[in-house]
Amino acid sequence: SCLALGLSQRGYFGGDAFVAGTVLSISLLVGVFTLVPTAAMLSHAFDDGHGGHAWTAPLRLLYSGYLWSGACLTGAGRCGTVWTTLFIATMSALLCTLVGFALALQMARVRGPLTRVVQWLSVLPLIAPPFVVGLAFILLFGRSGLFNTLLESWFGIVPGRWIYGVQGILLAQLFTFTPVACLVLRGVVEGISPALDEAAQTLRAGPYQRFFSITLPLAKPGLTSAFLICFVESLTDFGNPILLGGNTEVLATDIFFAIVGAQQDVGRAASLSALLLGLTLVALWLQRRVLGKASYATIGGKGAATRHAPLPVSLQRACGSAAVLWSALTLLVFMLVLVGGFVVNWGRDYQPSMVHYLNAFGVTPGAADPLTGVAWESLLGTLGMALLVAPLGAVLGLLAGWVISRQQFSGKRLFEAFSFLPLAVPGTVIGVAYVLSFNGPPLELTGGAAIIVICLLCRNLPVLVQTTVAALAQVERSLGEASLTLGASNLQTLLRIELPLLRQALSGSLIYGFVRAMTTITAVIFLVSAGHELATTFIINRVINGDYGLAVAYSTLLIGLSLVVVALVQRLVGRRRAGPASGAGGIPIHVS
Repeated sequence: SCLALGLSQRGYFGGDAFVAGTVLSISLLVGVFTLVPTAAMLSHAFDDGHGGHAWTAPLRLLYSGYLWSGACLTGAGRCGTVWTTLFIATMSALLCTLVGFALALQMARVRGPLTRVVQWLSVLPLIAPPFVVGLAFILLFGRSGLFNTLLESWFGIVPGRWIYGVQGILLAQLFTFTPVACLVLRGVVEGISPALDEAAQTLRAGPYQRFFSITLPLAKPGLTSAFLICFVESLTDFGNPILLGGNTEVLATDIFFAIVGAQQDVGRAASLSALLLGLTLVALWLQRRVLGKASYATIGGKGAATRHAPLPVSLQRACGSAAVLWSALTLLVFMLVLVGGFVVNWGRDYQPSMVHYLNAFGVTPGAADPLTGVAWESLLGTLGMALLVAPLGAVLGLLAGWVISRQQFSGKRLFEAFSFLPLAVPGTVIGVAYVLSFNGPPLELTGGAAIIVICLLCRNLPVLVQTTVAALAQVERSLGEASLTLGASNLQTLLRIELPLLRQALSGSLIYGFVRAMTTITAVIFLVSAGHELATTFIINRVINGDYGLAVAYSTLLIGLSLVVVALVQRLVGRRRAGPASGAGGIPIHVS
């Protein structure tokens, strides 16, 4: 605070102490809890195993055949972990991008009841815990799954374990990450100006020519962004490989077992984390190279056609087929998740029962501690952290996005890059970094709730910042400039003029922060302790122990709770209303 006041009085940050304090506070948060631990983690890669350091220490692991072997190509064995991870990530990103593009075209360019169904169903995988899909596929295709049970009873086919391995991971990730790709691509497809299609029609271009010469090239930024996001998500995914991997090893699970398994090898975990971070940064660099400096803007100040031209008939059928298959699989998966908690033992005894809910969330009135269910502690702890993280993250994201969009000061580009730093560091890497950095003085946080809250705040920050930046791009700067001209401060302008126009972004930030806090697993799996167990770690431990019924019941409750909170936030925060007020035109603005 003193530094912010001093810098503002010296003329920095436009002489505004509030702006200076915002920039310094967020920079300190990201620096201490992302940059420093990541650097400290990378330094552990040089541990020689005897309390000293050796520059060649990571080379012995990073150049080993265990990581880079190509024996699977000749049939002499398994491929190295790096090649397996890259293959799964590439195939997953490619499939998710293609299916996501088909769903985005269906929602943006095709009208009808199927489009509305896809819009509703595409939300469910986003609010579900990341391993729920893997758990549903076990209930469906596992040895005691519904599909194998029917095949055995009807045709006498012996159940197999084909769901465990690369194909199982790809199937679960396709279902998990496709909605993310769809969200990215839908905005891009809807943002392509209809005037271009109209001009092409005037020049007698056919439907296929319009699609391949206009829509597809202009969707390139969205396609590359969707591919990159799905690639990084798959690269760092922990939940699906731990459930469906079988004997398949990927970097995320290797890092986890290097820390918490029998190995207890910090140097190994740090070296693998550095490798995973390097792969992520290479993916980000390749995206920039693919896009280059080309311009993809199509919307200007002139009026445009109000509706897009229809897609080619065969493409409409292909998108419709993908939407039908996607919707059917989504309904099947979430029906299994819902029903699986109400039977005695999935795969053996399908008798209706409430035993799993009573075991997890049982209540004994009159007892010293009436909450006797085994899951109450983790649920209440997770709910408390989510209710703390959601508003804190929304405020930080709002302030950082506002500073980036509305303020001019030296070092602004550096601050913008700093606010996006947590996005470049995979969750597995940051989890290991926190364990290594905050396990002793000067900040001994490991084992407590504070480190989990801080981790969630930093991990959510880049998305929340981008949400605010995108929302402010739709608000005329002249509104804030008029407020400042009339003598209001930057803080007054933000609170009275711009914040009421950011209700939708604020609502989205609160929902995102809450849902991520309730369902995240990748980073916090390293940070939980016996006294602060989260819902996701509780569920995944139950799945590993084979207690599918309780895990499904808990997952169903989390999904229902997330839906309730989403509805409440939308109800309480409301939506931005930019239309004419009653009895007057425009937006009522009051500045004092």
